[in-house]
Amino acid sequence: MKHNFGAGPCILPQEVFKEASQAIIDFNNSGLSILEISHRSKAFEAVIEEAELLVRELLSVPENYSVLFLQGGASQQFAMVPMNLLPHAGKAAYLDTGTWATKAIKEAQKLGTIQVVASSKEGNYTFIPKKYEVPSDAAYFHYTSNNTIYGTELFEAPSSVPPLVCDMSSDVLSRKINVADYGLIYAGAQKNMGPAGVTLVIVKNDILGKTGKDLPAIFDYRKHAEAGSLYNTPPVYAIYVSLLNLRWLRSKGGIEEIERENIIKARTLYEEIDRNPLFRGTANAEDRSRMNVTFVMDNSDLEKDFLVFAEERGLVGLKGHRSVGGFRASIYNALPITSINILVDTMQEFAEKHAK
Repeated sequence: MKHNFGAGPCILPQEVFKEASQAIIDFNNSGLSILEISHRSKAFEAVIEEAELLVRELLSVPENYSVLFLQGGASQQFAMVPMNLLPHAGKAAYLDTGTWATKAIKEAQKLGTIQVVASSKEGNYTFIPKKYEVPSDAAYFHYTSNNTIYGTELFEAPSSVPPLVCDMSSDVLSRKINVADYGLIYAGAQKNMGPAGVTLVIVKNDILGKTGKDLPAIFDYRKHAEAGSLYNTPPVYAIYVSLLNLRWLRSKGGIEEIERENIIKARTLYEEIDRNPLFRGTANAEDRSRMNVTFVMDNSDLEKDFLVFAEERGLVGLKGHRSVGGFRASIYNALPITSINILVDTMQEFAEKHAK
């Protein structure tokens, strides 16, 4: 058995994989594959409508927000956000907390004036900046809630007069949020919601259409909202698998239950990192992510040995990003606590083996 701690495409529940694989052969006993049904068919309209309803239910999305399923990943949203929200003569504010925040800033700078209100770059993004001021005349304030590479996370919405825009790609659906605190939320599906290929966007309707820009239709949130995310051919299969995963999440007890489990998983692993003499965490304790746990060894010569030791026990995807080194355990929603316990046991066994 493999225990998948990989940071990229997410682990999904086994029951989701089974149902999704069956739909490739025969979708809902239709005699057709989910890969070949028309996106204009009643069968797929039912899929996307249920997916939207489940997002609204799980996150308590207010009625005056649109829920969109788009393509292009979060990287496309780095451009779509300023295209739709930043007037020609206006400015937007950004918080720099890591690689993906930096990429969002660079894309936005191509489209208007951007003010970076704070950055933790000088500390190699090991913490979340706390003391900064968001200019009240900004069109919006953008931040990244969870930083997958550096293992930091913001659990509370920052205080901001301008509308909040948040990239929640790696922690959406993992904890309770108040959608009404935000003007726009976007998230690539491939961490907690489903497979790569679809991006969730939740946007407050009344912040759109105020830039004076004549946007290409494909990049205009209003066009996608008017068409019910069917302006162009959507990523049918990615949306369907996301639907299955949303059903699974509801069946578990929804966001409240999954957040409870995520807290236990993260706490269990961080306690071992702090206790074990061979390992230490890289992110400031108060900013530690529940989704991506980053840690290293003081004796870096042992790191390759530990990866081999872990892989022999079925633990895969633990190698850290080159920006941090060491290890990264991504513990998304569908990773069970049993996998965390096996990782903890492995760390203890390795420490005993190398005890002086």
